[in-house]
Amino acid sequence: MAGNDFPGQAWADTLAQYHWHEELLQDPSTDLYFHAWAALTMAEALRLINYMYPEFMEIEGSLRDQLAALARLQTEAGLWRTILDDPESYEEVSATAGIGTAMVVFGYPLHSRNILRAYGGIMANIDNVGSVHNVSAGTAVMASREDYRRVPRKRVQGWGQGLTLAFLSALLGHANSAESTASSKENVP
Repeated sequence: MAGNDFPGQAWADTLAQYHWHEELLQDPSTDLYFHAWAALTMAEALRLINYMYPEFMEIEGSLRDQLAALARLQTEAGLWRTILDDPESYEEVSATAGIGTAMVVFGYPLHSRNILRAYGGIMANIDNVGSVHNVSAGTAVMASREDYRRVPRKRVQGWGQGLTLAFLSALLGHANSAESTASSKENVP
């Protein structure tokens, strides 16, 4: 596939080499990553790293900044766009589910409004048999914004189903945790 070579490409689906990912994929002027799924990966990684380690502080700071930038880009429908800062780009459910899950897992109280709006936007895209719609087909590194805008979203995609389940599971886990905490406080003499 001549002409479709991107030597500067870095995959954000794993953060095994976190420092390089941050260096290559986070835009220092906007705090956004060039792939929003990095937020979910970082939120999950924070659960596994001792909070006293410098690596924890680096990931936590990067994620905090990224989520703050993402919160400002959420649409009125509760979704995020395929190209986050492009009003001509369509709203997309898998990105919303991944970002929403990261916000739930990160647990910053000011994201509650964004999480609630994401829930509404996602639920509006689930049909009566549980299929998640409005999920883009794969988005490899593309040559232009227009190429991203043209990525089809008419088929059910596994990652859309999976990220939606991750989001709903995170919400359920958060609700159960809050209920358990409230219940234990009621039982304290």
